[in-house]
Amino acid sequence: MYDIIGDVHGHAAVLKKLLDKLGYRNRKGAYRHPERKALFVGDYIDRGPAVRDTLHLVRNMVDAGQAIALMGNHEFNAILYNEPDGKGSYLRPHSDKNKKQHRTTLKSFEGKKEEYHSYISWFKTLPIFFETESFRAIHACWEGPMIDELQDYTICNLLPTKYFKVAGNRDTRLYELMETLLKGREVALPDGVTFRDKDGHRREEVRIKWWKDPRKVSLEEWSFAENFKGSQNKKIKLSRHQKNYYGKDEKPVFFGHYWLTGKPELERANICCLDYSIGNEDKLVAYRHEGEVSLKEDKFAWVKY
Repeated sequence: MYDIIGDVHGHAAVLKKLLDKLGYRNRKGAYRHPERKALFVGDYIDRGPAVRDTLHLVRNMVDAGQAIALMGNHEFNAILYNEPDGKGSYLRPHSDKNKKQHRTTLKSFEGKKEEYHSYISWFKTLPIFFETESFRAIHACWEGPMIDELQDYTICNLLPTKYFKVAGNRDTRLYELMETLLKGREVALPDGVTFRDKDGHRREEVRIKWWKDPRKVSLEEWSFAENFKGSQNKKIKLSRHQKNYYGKDEKPVFFGHYWLTGKPELERANICCLDYSIGNEDKLVAYRHEGEVSLKEDKFAWVKY
């Protein structure tokens, strides 16, 4: 039985409150439950005030066999931020934008450079996805053909170290796979349609709800962007993008990444997003799974910031 936990983003104190609520207790240096195991869907770093403490807590649980920790896009970004590109820079450039995103993590490890790099190495050992007979979990997007293709590179759902340079090269198929699975599927907007994301950056592409059939919904219903709510985009159809949406008869899938708000609720009986914006001081959310194939909203548990 798994307690599946959404993005933490450096909020160690809130994570401890959630684990306490779920019945975990700190014994022998790790939070433990007598009957259950935690499954984290990624994004342990950046944004929050206690990144180092968060990593200690999660890694100690993993090392004690009390948790599984998946890779999030922020961990993947941190790996590339520290991976030389062979041209005097890094696979993730140290631009003002990228420095800003990573600064709370760097600040958390001030004077502890060796420890910081030990966590970068640990990030490389995190599985990209997790699957049992009864459910699936990934950070942002489960797209079956891409998962199958990724397994040409992975060993036990892990990406070997030699492939991170490939994954950081925008010209490779592996880069496209990692971008989609860890950051979500994006589609190009119609000509002239743009929006600003939560960080104020203007976008010409939008992340979409990859389990919805675009032949049956509008752009407003298909996208995660709040900027489209109540707009003329209700009328826009993007049926040309139809492919590989996650079917209603597939296993339940859990993920984070999308900064939802409000009361936690299921997107569908087999679709559960667990990111409720703790990075923006909202909620940290878990789902208590016990093998059911039709998810239930009374299985959510959460704590507020």
